[in-house]
Amino acid sequence: MIEIPYSLVIEATEEPDYFGFFSPDLEGFTGIGHSVEDCLFQAKWGMKEHVQILKERSLPIPPPNTNPKIIIQNADQEAIKA
Repeated sequence: MIEIPYSLVIEATEEPDYFGFFSPDLEGFTGIGHSVEDCLFQAKWGMKEHVQILKERSLPIPPPNTNPKIIIQNADQEAIKA
């Protein structure tokens, strides 16, 4: 069972121990990790913190995704160069 409230995209880089992640469901939520497992762990707690900050600032909070997905892919090299 996926234990995060929003979908997550994890992107592998050319470095074997560097991954970036973001949520397409939760605007502004991003992070980095040293493994896929590290990204999942950080995302689980980071999403809670991100939503709490949105609440504190009276910003809109997207509803949790009822069917969140985790996508693991290679990082877009063109986006990294920009």
